[in-house]
Amino acid sequence: MVAGGPFGLEELIAKVGFRGALVVLAVTPILWSLPTALMVGELGAALPEEGGFYAWVKRALGPFWGFQEAWLSLAASVVDMAIYPTLFVAYLGRLVPWVATHGVITSVAFIGACLLWNLRGAGAVGRGATVLAVVLLLPFAVLAAVNLWHAPLSRTPSPTSLRDPLGAVLIALWNYMGWDNASTVAPEVDAPQRTYPRAVAISLTLVALTYLIPVAAAAATGVDPSNWTSGSWVDFAGDTAGPLVAKALVVAGAVSPLGMFGALMMSYSRLPMALAHDRLLPKAFGKRLGKTQVPWVSLVACAALWTASLGLSFERLVAVDILLYGASLLLEFAALVWLRVRAPDLPRPYKIPGGIGVVALLGLGPLLLLGLAFVRNLEEQVWGMKSSYFGLLIVAAGPLAYLGARAVWTARPPAS
Repeated sequence: MVAGGPFGLEELIAKVGFRGALVVLAVTPILWSLPTALMVGELGAALPEEGGFYAWVKRALGPFWGFQEAWLSLAASVVDMAIYPTLFVAYLGRLVPWVATHGVITSVAFIGACLLWNLRGAGAVGRGATVLAVVLLLPFAVLAAVNLWHAPLSRTPSPTSLRDPLGAVLIALWNYMGWDNASTVAPEVDAPQRTYPRAVAISLTLVALTYLIPVAAAAATGVDPSNWTSGSWVDFAGDTAGPLVAKALVVAGAVSPLGMFGALMMSYSRLPMALAHDRLLPKAFGKRLGKTQVPWVSLVACAALWTASLGLSFERLVAVDILLYGASLLLEFAALVWLRVRAPDLPRPYKIPGGIGVVALLGLGPLLLLGLAFVRNLEEQVWGMKSSYFGLLIVAAGPLAYLGARAVWTARPPAS
């Protein structure tokens, strides 16, 4: 749910060069991922409830802010989830030309396949995503080993490029976000009080390594990073490790968005279900399949919503996604602090070391990076308007959506 290998880092490398990319990729998780991981560890263990971060914010700040959390997350998913079919088409199209010339059909089929995968249940999604992760990382392990082993000691350093440092940070934020997404399926996780803190801690280290090692290996060859773009990992592999590794990376490039989309579909689909149980969406969204207990109506609705969002460019999608996700993340940090104040006796199987002051300071790093991302996005355009204004418009629509939901659906009897 957080990372699908180094795919997506190519634009970052072009903006700041390999050495700049290593700095950005090393510093970003300290300021952005580590505080978020600590927050998810504490709240995920203390409140392993349906809807995850929605339940955290609702418990801490009340139903209005809980709804805003779900609204922002689902709105972010609309732009976030459109990225993965596009990447899938771009990579698979290198092996199967028909895919490239029929991108819309392929993207719709991609979403449909992930829907069928999710209908088999959370266990099937988790096992499948694990297998796909191994498949996509193995070619990068070979590529990194080959280039680090054969890197000349007297090589010429790769040219340094600092064309767009803030743009590089923006892409790094996107590649390091999503730690809270696994929380929405807490009732379907074995021993969540123990599992969440351990899984997040291990994954934080692994994700950083899957980014840093391949970038360091590429830097060791002295290759020029200035023209890197989506797909450059494949070209680089072909030049330095041979055609077999290059083809394996093409397959990995298609596997990566498939695994991420399937896992994130599982995560986001639990939000409409939780809202339906709280009578903020129609009761039908809470319907489940018998044996797997999958919220099938919610899954189908989310899939339809994401299909309608296909077609925007990568960077424009990232700009809006970061703004919406960032706003929801700040609500989660607020919930972390406020629950320490309002519910000091809440059982916390994992508790962030330190008092309320330490917990409050955790949110400063993400807040700073989100501020930089907002400044960087001021001139980006989405559908004829600045992406920052577009994102703020979606944020402002949240309270209106809450009032409409309460007026239409809260009057019905509670779900059984």
